[in-house]
Amino acid sequence: MIVYYAIAALIVGLDQLTKWLVVKNMELGEHISVLDPYIALLSHRNRGAAWGMLEGKMWLFFIVTIVVVAAIIYFFHTEGKKDRLLGVSLMLLLGGAIGNFIDRLVRGEVVDFISVLIPVINYDFPIFNVADAALTIAVILILLHVVLDEKKKKKKVS
Repeated sequence: MIVYYAIAALIVGLDQLTKWLVVKNMELGEHISVLDPYIALLSHRNRGAAWGMLEGKMWLFFIVTIVVVAAIIYFFHTEGKKDRLLGVSLMLLLGGAIGNFIDRLVRGEVVDFISVLIPVINYDFPIFNVADAALTIAVILILLHVVLDEKKKKKKVS
Protein backbone atom coordinates (compact mmCIF):
# COMPACT_ATOMS: atom_id res chain seq x y z
CA MET A 1 0.00 0.00 0.00
CA ILE A 2 2.90 2.37 0.74
CA VAL A 3 4.05 2.00 -2.89
CA TYR A 4 0.74 3.43 -4.08
CA TYR A 5 1.01 6.45 -1.82
CA ALA A 6 4.61 6.88 -2.98
CA ILE A 7 3.24 7.40 -6.50
CA ALA A 8 1.03 10.24 -5.26
CA ALA A 9 3.94 11.72 -3.29
CA LEU A 10 6.21 11.50 -6.35
CA ILE A 11 3.65 13.39 -8.45
CA VAL A 12 3.25 16.09 -5.78
CA GLY A 13 7.03 16.41 -5.40
CA LEU A 14 7.73 16.58 -9.13
CA ASP A 15 4.84 19.00 -9.63
CA GLN A 16 5.96 21.36 -6.88
CA LEU A 17 9.63 21.18 -7.91
CA THR A 18 8.87 22.06 -11.53
CA LYS A 19 6.55 24.88 -10.51
CA TRP A 20 9.16 26.25 -8.10
CA LEU A 21 11.78 26.16 -10.88
CA VAL A 22 9.44 28.07 -13.20
CA VAL A 23 8.57 30.70 -10.57
CA LYS A 24 12.24 31.20 -9.59
CA ASN A 25 13.79 31.14 -13.06
CA MET A 26 11.22 32.55 -15.49
CA GLU A 27 9.43 35.85 -15.75
CA LEU A 28 5.66 35.68 -15.97
CA GLY A 29 4.82 35.32 -19.67
CA GLU A 30 8.36 34.26 -20.60
CA HIS A 31 8.47 31.70 -23.42
CA ILE A 32 11.28 29.15 -23.90
CA SER A 33 11.08 26.98 -26.99
CA VAL A 34 11.78 23.28 -26.43
CA LEU A 35 10.69 21.75 -29.74
CA ASP A 36 9.75 24.74 -31.88
CA PRO A 37 6.88 25.34 -32.54
CA TYR A 38 5.25 22.32 -30.89
CA ILE A 39 6.46 22.33 -27.28
CA ALA A 40 7.54 25.24 -25.12
CA LEU A 41 7.82 26.37 -21.54
CA LEU A 42 5.57 29.35 -20.92
CA SER A 43 5.34 30.85 -17.45
CA HIS A 44 1.63 31.33 -16.82
CA ARG A 45 -0.68 31.64 -13.79
CA ASN A 46 -4.24 30.38 -13.55
CA ARG A 47 -6.65 31.63 -10.88
CA GLY A 48 -9.41 29.29 -12.05
CA ALA A 49 -9.92 25.65 -12.96
CA ALA A 50 -9.16 24.05 -16.32
CA TRP A 51 -8.95 26.65 -19.09
CA GLY A 52 -9.42 29.41 -16.50
CA MET A 53 -13.03 28.49 -15.70
CA LEU A 54 -14.50 29.76 -12.41
CA GLU A 55 -11.72 32.29 -11.94
CA GLY A 56 -11.77 33.88 -8.49
CA LYS A 57 -13.85 31.10 -6.88
CA MET A 58 -10.97 29.87 -4.69
CA TRP A 59 -13.29 28.88 -1.82
CA LEU A 60 -15.07 26.49 -4.19
CA PHE A 61 -11.78 24.86 -5.24
CA PHE A 62 -10.81 24.34 -1.59
CA ILE A 63 -14.10 22.62 -0.74
CA VAL A 64 -14.20 20.52 -3.91
CA THR A 65 -10.56 19.45 -3.58
CA ILE A 66 -10.96 18.38 0.05
CA VAL A 67 -14.07 16.34 -0.84
CA VAL A 68 -12.37 14.82 -3.90
CA VAL A 69 -9.20 13.91 -1.97
CA ALA A 70 -11.29 12.25 0.76
CA ALA A 71 -13.28 10.36 -1.89
CA ILE A 72 -10.12 9.20 -3.69
CA ILE A 73 -8.60 7.91 -0.46
CA TYR A 74 -11.85 6.16 0.53
CA PHE A 75 -12.27 4.62 -2.93
CA PHE A 76 -8.63 3.52 -2.96
CA HIS A 77 -9.04 1.70 0.34
CA THR A 78 -12.35 0.08 -0.63
CA GLU A 79 -11.71 -0.74 -4.32
CA GLY A 80 -8.32 0.48 -5.53
CA LYS A 81 -6.18 -1.92 -3.52
CA LYS A 82 -7.88 -4.84 -5.28
CA ASP A 83 -6.71 -3.81 -8.76
CA ARG A 84 -3.24 -2.48 -9.61
CA LEU A 85 -4.39 -0.34 -12.56
CA LEU A 86 -7.16 1.28 -10.54
CA GLY A 87 -4.84 1.79 -7.56
CA VAL A 88 -2.18 3.52 -9.67
CA SER A 89 -4.85 5.62 -11.41
CA LEU A 90 -6.28 6.81 -8.10
CA MET A 91 -2.84 7.73 -6.79
CA LEU A 92 -2.09 9.75 -9.96
CA LEU A 93 -5.43 11.48 -9.40
CA LEU A 94 -4.58 12.10 -5.75
CA GLY A 95 -1.12 13.49 -6.56
CA GLY A 96 -2.48 15.81 -9.24
CA ALA A 97 -5.30 17.09 -7.04
CA ILE A 98 -2.94 17.77 -4.13
CA GLY A 99 -0.32 19.39 -6.38
CA ASN A 100 -2.73 22.02 -7.69
CA PHE A 101 -4.35 22.38 -4.24
CA ILE A 102 -0.98 23.36 -2.76
CA ASP A 103 -0.64 26.10 -5.38
CA ARG A 104 -4.09 27.48 -4.66
CA LEU A 105 -3.47 27.37 -0.93
CA VAL A 106 0.05 28.86 -0.97
CA ARG A 107 0.01 31.15 -4.03
CA GLY A 108 -3.69 31.81 -4.61
CA GLU A 109 -3.18 30.61 -8.19
CA VAL A 110 -1.87 27.61 -10.10
CA VAL A 111 1.46 27.77 -11.91
CA ASP A 112 1.18 26.41 -15.46
CA PHE A 113 4.13 26.17 -17.81
CA ILE A 114 3.84 23.47 -20.48
CA SER A 115 2.64 24.81 -23.82
CA VAL A 116 1.80 22.37 -26.61
CA LEU A 117 0.73 23.01 -30.19
CA ILE A 118 -1.06 20.05 -31.78
CA PRO A 119 0.12 20.26 -35.39
CA VAL A 120 -2.46 18.03 -37.10
CA ILE A 121 -5.29 20.39 -36.20
CA ASN A 122 -3.11 23.45 -35.48
CA TYR A 123 -4.57 23.66 -31.96
CA ASP A 124 -2.79 25.53 -29.19
CA PHE A 125 -3.60 23.28 -26.22
CA PRO A 126 -4.24 25.09 -22.91
CA ILE A 127 -1.07 25.56 -20.85
CA PHE A 128 -0.72 22.92 -18.14
CA ASN A 129 1.61 21.51 -15.46
CA VAL A 130 2.73 18.15 -14.04
CA ALA A 131 -0.34 17.89 -11.77
CA ASP A 132 -2.66 18.50 -14.74
CA ALA A 133 -0.83 15.85 -16.77
CA ALA A 134 -1.17 13.36 -13.89
CA LEU A 135 -4.89 14.11 -13.62
CA THR A 136 -5.39 13.58 -17.35
CA ILE A 137 -3.41 10.33 -17.39
CA ALA A 138 -5.35 9.15 -14.32
CA VAL A 139 -8.71 9.73 -16.00
CA ILE A 140 -7.57 7.85 -19.13
CA LEU A 141 -6.33 4.94 -16.99
CA ILE A 142 -9.58 4.85 -14.98
CA LEU A 143 -11.55 4.68 -18.23
CA LEU A 144 -9.26 1.87 -19.39
CA HIS A 145 -9.86 0.07 -16.08
CA VAL A 146 -13.63 0.36 -16.52
CA VAL A 147 -13.46 -1.07 -20.05
CA LEU A 148 -11.18 -3.95 -19.00
CA ASP A 149 -13.29 -4.66 -15.93
CA GLU A 150 -16.46 -4.84 -18.05
CA LYS A 151 -14.77 -7.27 -20.45
CA LYS A 152 -13.67 -9.40 -17.49
CA LYS A 153 -17.23 -9.45 -16.09
CA LYS A 154 -18.68 -10.42 -19.48
CA LYS A 155 -16.23 -13.35 -19.75
CA LYS A 156 -17.27 -14.61 -16.31
CA VAL A 157 -20.96 -14.51 -17.29
CA SER A 158 -20.51 -16.41 -20.57
